[in-house]
Amino acid sequence: MAREIAHRLTQDAISAPSGDVVQQAFEEALIDELSLEDEINAEARELLNQYTDFLRQERIPYQEMFRKVKRNILAERKVVSAQPHGENEGMKLARDKVTELSHKLAAKLPRVSGVRVKKPWNEVRLQILHEMREILTKEETIDQLAQEKIRSQKRDIPEGSEEWTLLYRRYYEDEMRRFGIDLESSAAASVH
Repeated sequence: MAREIAHRLTQDAISAPSGDVVQQAFEEALIDELSLEDEINAEARELLNQYTDFLRQERIPYQEMFRKVKRNILAERKVVSAQPHGENEGMKLARDKVTELSHKLAAKLPRVSGVRVKKPWNEVRLQILHEMREILTKEETIDQLAQEKIRSQKRDIPEGSEEWTLLYRRYYEDEMRRFGIDLESSAAASVH
């Protein structure tokens, strides 16, 4: 996502000595934000593990209590959850989180060495928001297409099996290329 947004912004919204510096800054911001949610999930699980017996005795569903504990931790830390709130979201990230990320990425641009922003800040932020939503929506479609291809096989391939995972990755990458996103070149670029 970082590479794709950086590439799209360098078309007309910013000038940079290289799209790589913008991509790297965006990757750091996205990883920091999204790994924070993983930390909160781990903290919620750790808290609930202390009350496993009580939950079992009172017949309180673990998932329900997990959501409540996580919501409390998020509120205490004033963190926007990345988890979509309902099926109508249509993306793997909540709309509120995408909006928050657009603010953070736009705020990062003026601090990236050699980057010059050509448009007003909010216009760039809105472009980032638009690009993120488009990429996430496209990604959701690609995810569904890859899963459909696996389900259409003549024999049943159990989800989560090694074969399913390999086929999913191959079909996913094929569909991404069809949409003009080459994951292999971004993986090779991040290794160097």
